[in-house]
Amino acid sequence: MRKQLLKLIAKNVTLSDTDRELCEQYFEPVLFPKNRVIEEEGKIPKYLYFIVVGFVRLFHYNDKGDEITTHINCPPGFITSYSNFINQAKSNENVECVTECELLRITKKDLDLLTQQSAAFKDFSISIFQQSITYNENRSKELAALTAEQRYKKLIANYPEILHNVPVQYIASFLGMKPESLSRIRRQMIN
Repeated sequence: MRKQLLKLIAKNVTLSDTDRELCEQYFEPVLFPKNRVIEEEGKIPKYLYFIVVGFVRLFHYNDKGDEITTHINCPPGFITSYSNFINQAKSNENVECVTECELLRITKKDLDLLTQQSAAFKDFSISIFQQSITYNENRSKELAALTAEQRYKKLIANYPEILHNVPVQYIASFLGMKPESLSRIRRQMIN
């Protein structure tokens, strides 16, 4: 399971044999069934997850009790409630396996030890968090500036596999619309 993580890291930084051994030591492989909440709101996130196989989402409940999906991730990617994980603060989000998932996970304590012991992992970690900030800034701009149809077209162009693995209601919520609106847009695109 760790081969995919090491392959991703090696695209960005040079890994020594010691770095590879540290990855083996600190990243724990785990399997979760479909629809399993692996981090709960109201608690401090225990882990940062690397997705080997499967789809994972972040969601919270609005004041009406509706689920709002804020992020959907697929392999190879990292997911957790980032700011709460980094600051070890209670999260207002849940992390859920949308499909059956093979994941690697690491605690904040072990991530800190890993980045202290390995310059390569430190550089890679900084790169991942920078990418996350950039992604979230772009997503905010897209939600504000693009039409619902434009957001959907961009999603299917960049992440077509999401359409086949993630329920429509999660995709609609992630795109900032109701499932009925997404269904209408999909019908219009077919016609």
